[in-house]
Amino acid sequence: MTEDSPRTAPPRSRGLRGFARDNGLGLFFLVSFLAALLGQAFAGQADFNDQMIADRLREVSFGEYVTSSDFAVDVSENWQSEYLQFFLYIGVTVWLLQRGSPESKELHKAGRESDRAQLVGAHAGEGSPRWARAGGWRRTVYSNSLLLVMGTIFLLSWLVQSITGAAAYNEQRLRQLQAPLSWYDYLGAADFWNRTLQNWQSELLAVASMAVLSIYLRQRGSPESKPVGAAHGATGVEGG
Repeated sequence: MTEDSPRTAPPRSRGLRGFARDNGLGLFFLVSFLAALLGQAFAGQADFNDQMIADRLREVSFGEYVTSSDFAVDVSENWQSEYLQFFLYIGVTVWLLQRGSPESKELHKAGRESDRAQLVGAHAGEGSPRWARAGGWRRTVYSNSLLLVMGTIFLLSWLVQSITGAAAYNEQRLRQLQAPLSWYDYLGAADFWNRTLQNWQSELLAVASMAVLSIYLRQRGSPESKPVGAAHGATGVEGG
């Protein structure tokens, strides 16, 4: 079998135990996400009520808090930065390389690669998605579908952050007897960009750290690491 030949997927496991094994990675992070979101809701409510007490205002219930703009803006500002990270990472790794990193393609593979390497059109296999075998706009859309979806989620969550952030910011201004800002004015406010940039810088630093540290450091058995004995200069080599 050549490097570019399609591989036959192993049969799916049956039963609940088989489902959990086959989807363990996604299930782990989904459950962890829900637990963290719930923890954030309880901690956020407590912090918000501390502010209400300090301002001599009525405390809010848990239900009132999780449906408030304060909770929504805190959640959406984190979501948009995460999806920005993935959007940029997916896009720039098509062309940009990092010698010695498993997070980079091999140095001679910069670019969109050939139809043969990507298993599209006449080179598609029996198990290839239908739109990979198709031509025209369907292949173009499917060839960029991951980037398009990540970018769309980023833009939508950033929009939600701006709307809910404006509402939360204006509630605070009203409590301080200040005039509220319009949504358009809020887009230029320091509060909006402080919320945005403090998340962007942390995500970009994390990606840069992973790309560079994985050149020299290893985690045995992880596909995000090179094999333990791989040379530091080996690029695009993943463990397994």
